This record gives sequence, C-alpha cells and structure tokens, in this order.
Amino acid sequence: MAHHPLQRLASPSRQHSLLLHLAGIASFLASFRFLAGWETPMSLAFGGHFQFLTILGLSLALCTFTVGFVADVTLSAPLFRLKNVLSVCSAPLEVLISILYWGLCAIDKSLVFPPDFQLDFLPDFGFHAAPALFLSLDLLLLSPPWTINGYAALALSEALAFLYWFWVEYCFSHNGWYPYPIFDMLSVWQRALLFTFSALLMTGSTMMLKWGFGKINGIEEFKKEAVTNPAGIRAKDE
Repeated sequence: MAHHPLQRLASPSRQHSLLLHLAGIASFLASFRFLAGWETPMSLAFGGHFQFLTILGLSLALCTFTVGFVADVTLSAPLFRLKNVLSVCSAPLEVLISILYWGLCAIDKSLVFPPDFQLDFLPDFGFHAAPALFLSLDLLLLSPPWTINGYAALALSEALAFLYWFWVEYCFSHNGWYPYPIFDMLSVWQRALLFTFSALLMTGSTMMLKWGFGKINGIEEFKKEAVTNPAGIRAKDE
C-alpha cells in the first residue's frame, strides 16, 4: 500500500513499521508483566494499578501499537487510520507523563512514589520513558502529519485531565488515599490548578510533536503552524 507523501517511512508495512510496533508491544507487555508480580497496597485497593495515570497511559500505548502491528501484518488502511487517531491521544499523553514524572522526581521522588516502593532504573524507564519514545518515533517516522489544531488539542487535553481527576477522586472515596503522594499535599483548588496545568502541558506536547514532525520531515509549514499559529486559524484571503 502507498504511504502518505509527507510520511518519512512506509507504514503500514512488514518492515520498519512492524519491527517498531513489535518492539514497543514487547516493552509495554514487559512492564505489565512486572506490574503483575509487584504487590503493593495500591494493587490491592479499589482501582488497583489503574489508579495511576502512568498505567492508564501505558494501556493506551499498548492499544495504539497493537492496532498498528495488526495494520502492518494485514496492510489494512482502516486499521492504520485508527492507529493514527489513537496516537493523537496516546503520544502527547505519554510525553506529558514523562515530563511530569521526571520533573517531579528531580524535585523529590517521594512526590510520586512512597519511599518504600521506589522502582529500579529498568522498570522505571519502561513505565515512564519508553512509551513516550516509542510513540514519538511512530509519529515522527511512520505516521502522516497530524491535522489537530491547538483548540482541539486543548479540548482533548482538558477532557482527559478532568476525567482522570474524577477517576482519582472516585478511587479516593473508596480507598481514603490518593495514588500519588503529591495529591495528598494539595487542597482541592490546588489539585484543580495542577490538572489544568497538566492539560496545558499536554496541549504543548501536541504542538511540540507537530513541530518535531515538520522538523524531521522538512515541512516548514508544520513547523511554522505549531509555533506561530497553533490554533490553526486561516486568514480570510486563504
């Protein structure tokens, strides 16, 4: 099947695309396998490990790459389009998770993990860096350009942020504690500001990925749009 003219490498295909998706799936499944054997108070509580944004993001990343892998094997155009739709959500989300996690760890790792449950480097990297790297590579090399603009990206980011906040509070109503220690340190309004900031950061991640696509693929229009016109507003004479 012919690939998009602005796409760096052929995808879906049974070569580079299939190998990248297979490697990503193997990494994500290895993280879930580690999780299955990691018993903590969180894993036994309501919501289990799915209280964590990291695990929700990892699940979406696995779904995205699984659809991409099946598209590669079958050379299915509809599945390839579905993979790209999922990627618009999963790639910026994973970039956000990496920025928030490593940023907070640089300040104080106990903000995101109780001292008794710190991760070794390899599983830590698998949960909090590998998904963002795999999804970014998929976007930059194996996907057509995104058409989402800043307003749509902000709406999507806000919806995901406040859905997650609702889920976290619902789990708190059953467990009496939050999955991330930082939530316990914040008031309701401070948590609202944190989720709003996270939504803005995810929107920025979307624009950054669009800019990166233009940079890697030599498309000045996408680089310029991501920086100077993120809302995607056209002049009347256009």
